[in-house]
Amino acid sequence: MALPKRIYRFFVLFLLSFQLSALQAQEVFVEPPSKPITTIPFSQLTGGIVILKATLGDHPDTLNLILDSGSSGISLDSGTAEYLKLKPEPSDKTIRGIAGTKNVSFVYNQQLHFPGLTIDRLNFHINDYSILTAVYGEQIDGIIGYSVISRYIIKLDYDSLKLTFCKPGSLRYPRGGYILKPAINMLVAQPARVKDNTTVFTNFLFDLGAGLCMLLSKEFVEDSSFIDKKKKTWVKEGEGLGGKIDMQLLVMKELKLGPYRFRNVPTFVFDDENNVTSYPYMGGILGNDILRRFNVVLNYPNGEIHLLPNSHFREPFDYSYSGIELYLVNGIIVVGDVAKGSPAEVAGIKEGDEVIGINKMFTQNLNQYKIALQTPNEKVKMVLRRDQKLFEVEFKVKSILR
Repeated sequence: MALPKRIYRFFVLFLLSFQLSALQAQEVFVEPPSKPITTIPFSQLTGGIVILKATLGDHPDTLNLILDSGSSGISLDSGTAEYLKLKPEPSDKTIRGIAGTKNVSFVYNQQLHFPGLTIDRLNFHINDYSILTAVYGEQIDGIIGYSVISRYIIKLDYDSLKLTFCKPGSLRYPRGGYILKPAINMLVAQPARVKDNTTVFTNFLFDLGAGLCMLLSKEFVEDSSFIDKKKKTWVKEGEGLGGKIDMQLLVMKELKLGPYRFRNVPTFVFDDENNVTSYPYMGGILGNDILRRFNVVLNYPNGEIHLLPNSHFREPFDYSYSGIELYLVNGIIVVGDVAKGSPAEVAGIKEGDEVIGINKMFTQNLNQYKIALQTPNEKVKMVLRRDQKLFEVEFKVKSILR
């Protein structure tokens, strides 16, 4: 039976009105698209550490700053602050690192300048990063963390070594990747699956500032019992906030991050006395020697991180073990810790020895020397100086992969 014309017109008008209201509601909630602000180059140090160059306030000197999703703020090296004649103000706030906890002072309301971008209202805490300068062989003037990362969408392209700052907004990610949905509360807790003797699924700190694959807390490893207790381990020294710390190095069978699997992953285990990993909420740290294998989009405003495998995705891990650490101290490359029973100790190398050359390279380039020690099962010749006397040693670099 046909509807009366009056009712029919009312019904049509009602539908049109409803559809218009729905369209208006959709328009209200549509997020404006994200737009690029600036693209800048970056460099990489050992383990994929990202170095950005910027200037502070009215000071003309270019600073080397580590991009670090494992930092809840932004900071300056104490020596850099003194050089720039900044006057830090004491505070009751503390920061934690793998090797210690310390009280920090601040310089407030600073500007950070990148080419094409100035970031205002930044409060830098002050910390001594001389150990990082010694480890990487380049001046480390500070660390860029959540205080900057949270304001933008940041695209990291490890193929082109370019970083793009974008305005927050709706964003279409590149095809072929995967969107992570971590918990972001100044630090980033990302679920992942680790497998060795058994399989465990837990949170890990998503840490671009850690130049390693995985770092697990000893308590997590012991409580979960997922690492084979008979597995061979190697003594290694690590560096971080507060100084140096002894760690164990082993090879874990598998890491699964989103849909991506990595097998035979070099993994460090340390005694997390300062609870940096917030165990049991997180089991450890997911470092940049894994993350650099993707082009990464850090979208903190939307609570997302996008990963797209890049040209480094299938690069082999570093399985080398020499047992020595090298540092740049006052322009001289010296031997740091020498692990007991290591190839370096057996060859007679001692802490404090000055490194003159490795494998006929006399460049005094710390990064080149470290790379020369990263070929498992190869012999290495080192020219050293001790007590003003030159001598040569030779040893074979071991492989931790068995």
